[in-house]
Parts: sequence; C-alpha cells; structure tokens
Amino acid sequence: MRKQYTIACWLVLIAMSDLFAQRITVAEYIDAYKDLAISEMRRSGIPASIKLAQAILESANGNSRLAVEANNHFGIKCHDWQGERIFHDDDAQSECFRKYRNARDSWIDHTEFLMTRSRYEFLFEYRSTDYRNWARGLSRSGYATNPNYPQMLIDLIERHELHRFDTGAPVSGRNATRRESAASGSIVRQTTDGLTFSIERFPVQKNNKTDFITARAGDTYAFLGNELDMMPWQLPRYNEAKITDRLQEGQRIYIQPKRRRAEKGKETHTMRDGETMYSISQEYAVKLSRLYTLNRMEQGTQPRAGEILNLRKRKKI
Repeated sequence: MRKQYTIACWLVLIAMSDLFAQRITVAEYIDAYKDLAISEMRRSGIPASIKLAQAILESANGNSRLAVEANNHFGIKCHDWQGERIFHDDDAQSECFRKYRNARDSWIDHTEFLMTRSRYEFLFEYRSTDYRNWARGLSRSGYATNPNYPQMLIDLIERHELHRFDTGAPVSGRNATRRESAASGSIVRQTTDGLTFSIERFPVQKNNKTDFITARAGDTYAFLGNELDMMPWQLPRYNEAKITDRLQEGQRIYIQPKRRRAEKGKETHTMRDGETMYSISQEYAVKLSRLYTLNRMEQGTQPRAGEILNLRKRKKI
C-alpha cells in the first residue's frame, strides 16, 4: 500500500513539474509575438507595444485558461460573435468569451475589434508611438473595468521596453523628415545625419493641383500614414474618410487637402450607374462638402444616373 502511495505521489510531482515547465515567461511571449504585433501595427496603426502589453496582461503571457483552451489572448467577450465560444468567470460568473482556432486569429480579431467599433475610433488619431494615450483611451472607452488598467499597460510597456517595437522606420538616426524628390516624384525621407531612403512604391501624382498616391492591396490609412511620416488624422481628413475605412487596390489617396472646385475645363459631370458623390469628389479632387454646396444638395443624398453635377460654379435656383 505504501509503495502504491509513493508511486502516486511521484506521478503527481512529475505532472506538476511538467505543468510549471511549460509555463511561458514574459520574455518568451514577447519573442514569440513581437513580429505579429509589428505586422498588425503596420496594418492598423495600433501600437505594437499596446497589443503586446494587452496580450501579456489579459492572457498571463499565454498561460491563462482562456489562452490555453480558447486561444483568446485579449479577453474579448462574445458580443456579436458567431464562432465557437467558451464560458469563463470574469466580472460575472460563466461569461461568454470568443474561442479561436489559433493564437494568430485572436491577435487579428483584436485588431478588427478595435477598428470596427465606433467607441474606439478616436484612438486611431493618436500616433502608433503614443502608447500612453492609447492606454488611457482604451480604459476610457470601456475595454476593461479595472481603473488601474492604463497604468498597468504603461508599466508593462516601460518595464519590458515594448515601445521599441513601435518604431520600425528603415532609417538611421533620429528626427526623420519628409521631402519630395523633384526628379522621381517619389516620397523621400531624410534624417538629420544625412541618410536618406525613398519609398519607391509611392510615386506622387497630381490631380486638380492636389498630390495623391495609389493604394496597393492590403494598404490602410494607418499604414500609409506611418510610411509617409504623417499624423494619423491627415490622410483620413484629406480623403474625407475614417481611418478604419478599407482601401481598395488602385484607390486614389490624396496626401494634401482637396480643392473647392474642379480644374478649369471640367465644369460638369454626368452621373453614371454606380457613381456616388464621394467617388466624384475623389475623381475630381473636390471636397465632398463643397460638391454638395455647389449642387445645392442635402448632405448624404445621392444623385441619380444621368443627373448633371456642377463642379466649379454653384447651380442656379
């Protein structure tokens, strides 16, 4: 009997030692997910440091029950979720949480979760290097109920220097500035130590005396803003859009404000099927609000196919 008891104890000890041996440390977690954090930052504008800190905190470095059994690294509850679910005690007993096929899906869904909910929209006006305002904003938006949540994120970021992942510009030295290359029309950045690099895929073109670039597949306003060293609000404002709006390959993206009227010789436009006031605004580089004013139309309404729009002078009553 004593021999059987001893064997049982050894088995328990072995099982416990295996369990503790498999626990992921903070350093291991950072190393495993830093590249994904940077990739998602480039896609969305959410600081890599914020994503890492949230994941570390919410998943206990990937060791929590939600992370192990449901691949849920951000503690996102079901809400309008249509996928698999897991029930877990949180603010209340047996709350519904999202369950993912793998950790990567959880990381990507966290990005989509923040990008598609209006209460988080203001966060995307902060730079991806402004982790302090992101941390405070997440709390203010109700991401977590703990009043210490912002400071917990900031402490994690600074203790583990996660902010080093928020800057990935391919330049040496600091204080990079942007200038336009007259020869190639490409965006070129120059640093204070004289080193330069060009973004060859961003040739600058002009329409109605307004500079624009052309989006590629997978581009977002946040990604383009980071690449062009612009403030997060600039591209969406210049294009009268939201930073979370999806971009289509070949879409024209203005990098400075559009004009109040079309260029000379383009007095009117006859609407075709599928066209909208916004598409006409982008086609002629005329501010959308101004286009409505020129045509004495109520904001948000759409003209019918065959209707003629004024592009330079206000319609007569």
